[in-house]
Amino acid sequence: MAKKIHEIFSEKFLIQKIKEKLPYLFQLAEIDNSRDGKLGMEIGSARERIIIALLIYKFGDSNIKTDIAITESEIDVIVFDEPISIKTVTNRNIVGVKLIWTVDAQKALVFINNYSPECDILFVHINWGGKGAMYLLSKEGQKEILSNYGKQFYFKLPKAGTNPRGVEITNDAINKLIEHSSTKKIEIDWNRDDSLEYNSYERWVEHWNEE
Repeated sequence: MAKKIHEIFSEKFLIQKIKEKLPYLFQLAEIDNSRDGKLGMEIGSARERIIIALLIYKFGDSNIKTDIAITESEIDVIVFDEPISIKTVTNRNIVGVKLIWTVDAQKALVFINNYSPECDILFVHINWGGKGAMYLLSKEGQKEILSNYGKQFYFKLPKAGTNPRGVEITNDAINKLIEHSSTKKIEIDWNRDDSLEYNSYERWVEHWNEE
């Protein structure tokens, strides 16, 4: 039985809307979350909210659960009882896909030893000025790649003696995942709108101006 979230990747109207809207909305998010031309750490959360808003737009607020326990390291949203992880990466090539953020090397090892994929991943590859995509990486596909190729192939640990920032899926593993037969894909041209005029403070000023 097909999952409801698959509808995002099969409805022509919605696919076209994502192709047109997502670069624009992500550009707004970057303006909102940058200072002196540099993006802040909160950009990931801002993009996540944009993707969740897409899910609410498509499936309705009553079918989307966003109040996920802070202890859930993987799950970002639940769609019709199906847990979903949301991940975004900005680069020409797909690199640096984090599974867990931690500064504790021991916790990273424990995570790898106990890890089993528990949800589909909505993954957005942002490539400004080029082609990227939005993918749905199935839980089943993740389990298959991990089982067939092993943990050493699948996980990238931070180098010893460095400031660890978490556990990543290796570049080889992520390429296997996006090529898997169960993966869904919407190709996106990541063009910036150079004429975009947006003041990230304006809406807050409007609230202060309200009586």
